[in-house]
Amino acid sequence: MIVQDILSTKESQEVATTTADRTVAEAARQLSQRRIGAVVVVNAAGHIAGILSERDIVRGLAHRGGDVMGMKVAELMTSAVLTCNPRDALETLMATMTANRVRHLPVEEDGRLAGIITIGDVVKARLEEATQEVDQMREYVAAPR
Repeated sequence: MIVQDILSTKESQEVATTTADRTVAEAARQLSQRRIGAVVVVNAAGHIAGILSERDIVRGLAHRGGDVMGMKVAELMTSAVLTCNPRDALETLMATMTANRVRHLPVEEDGRLAGIITIGDVVKARLEEATQEVDQMREYVAAPR
């Protein structure tokens, strides 16, 4: 299974985005309203400029207190964003997410944001693969010889 397969099964292809000049409070409201864990920061051309996650906000609050909510997203976001592309394999996603302890990977194609994969998407896809493998094994074992 590859990223494009996972994206095609998602209920919504829409990716939550914000801009670096918005406040952290605005981004936090967006996260809360949409019930998501991260928002991709894009520039005017639609290119990925960063990512802001709940973890980033919590770390900011721990280090800077409530003042963090008035800060600009640019001051708190992760600028070195790990991404994947539509042709990456599920195993690659699992390895990247595990090694880097991230739960969201924006999908980048031709330098532009093309989707987002979450750890939940990866787990769901892997469970589906495992179920198919078990079903195939059952059919093989039960086949008349």
